[in-house]
Amino acid sequence: MEKVDYEYDDSIKKDKSNIYITTKQKFILSLILSCLWMVFSYNISKPWIHDLSEVVGPIWSFIIISGVAYVPGLMNAFLVVSLLLDKQPTRKISHPSESVTLLIAAYNEEAGIYNTLRYVNEQQYNGNINIIVIDNNSSDKTASEVQRAKKDFDTDITLIKETKPGKFNALNKGLKDVKTKYVITLDADTIIHKDAINNLVSRMVSSPNDVCAVAGSMLVRNSRDNILAKMQEWDYFLSIASIKRMQGLYQGTLVAQGAFSIYKTDIVRNLGGWADAIGEDIILTWKILSQNKRVYFEPKAIAFTDVPTKLSHFAKQRSRWARGMIEGIREVKPWQQPKVFFKFLTGIDLLIPYMDFSYTFFWIPGLIIAVFFHKYYIVGPMMIFVLPLTLVSFYILYRYQAYNVFKDMNLKVRKNLLGLILFLLTYQMIMSPVSLYGYMQEILGLKRVWK
Repeated sequence: MEKVDYEYDDSIKKDKSNIYITTKQKFILSLILSCLWMVFSYNISKPWIHDLSEVVGPIWSFIIISGVAYVPGLMNAFLVVSLLLDKQPTRKISHPSESVTLLIAAYNEEAGIYNTLRYVNEQQYNGNINIIVIDNNSSDKTASEVQRAKKDFDTDITLIKETKPGKFNALNKGLKDVKTKYVITLDADTIIHKDAINNLVSRMVSSPNDVCAVAGSMLVRNSRDNILAKMQEWDYFLSIASIKRMQGLYQGTLVAQGAFSIYKTDIVRNLGGWADAIGEDIILTWKILSQNKRVYFEPKAIAFTDVPTKLSHFAKQRSRWARGMIEGIREVKPWQQPKVFFKFLTGIDLLIPYMDFSYTFFWIPGLIIAVFFHKYYIVGPMMIFVLPLTLVSFYILYRYQAYNVFKDMNLKVRKNLLGLILFLLTYQMIMSPVSLYGYMQEILGLKRVWK
């Protein structure tokens, strides 16, 4: 058993400088400093407010600038301070031997399911891994590929069929056959690092009893395919990972994603399994939090997924994610969460649609006006105070990922400078309109499409 530097709970922790900082103190400090940053931003932006007020009036001026600068600045400042204060705790049990069950819902996954199972077969894990593949009424050779893997690999693979469409139906069908304390979900097109299951289970069994789920770390496998995939590589590597690290610090990771996460089987069953929803993993996670349970994040439980390479497929995926967030808010209201941390973290999601709306209808038109008409009412010199915080948070995360995660896992960060530049300059201009489309789909009750 490894020596533990400190517990990953609310008890006092001690670092090398002999400074004691609790999780609550980190939260308060992050919140105070981010609010001070917003006050600073407001004071230096008064000329900006004045100039824009002459065009759209004082009320709209404040609404526009809040959406494109104040609120994003507040959230980025909170993220930066949290990342600086975060210290991933040592796992007390580094090589667990608990038996686990892996659920893989598969719909027309003929192309990749064999490879996914091959990587599971190569896991460096001391315990038994029981694999249940749920064929969700596939029309291709998914079942045949699973049978081929079962024949080729020395792995416990069970293939069952679920005719009712929907990933939630497939997972719930598989859940009935789970006999282990822990259940892991894995997407059929996702491959995992050889130590991924070990690190995921290790984080779970090393955590306090009220930790009921741990999210793995998702990274991009096919970033060489085209420029869209190259940009998404940085989104996963920096944006998504930094947000999950911040949420993990406050013990309320908001999405134990179905692509690769571990859950305590009993709590999943007690909560009724996965909901009939696009964001079934979001709703399950928020329900776990609502039970006064905690959800952690393990950055060294690494899985690699193929991201969309066509803009239309990307738009469908990210609009589903946005729609799932709205489903989560409807199912479990942020103010109904039992812990202050959870109220705050889920409450942030109430602001995200406002920021996406502001970016789509204020910032992008403002950029066009600035570039072509040289009118800097919205996009101008004052925006420079928003960008540094984003760059700082990305730099902190990059160093952590490269030197604390990748180096330890014998991985290398791909050289992808063009993707990084385009990610920084253009990615949000794609993301915000797509997310708005997802919000409207859910609000209008449009037909749900899983793929």
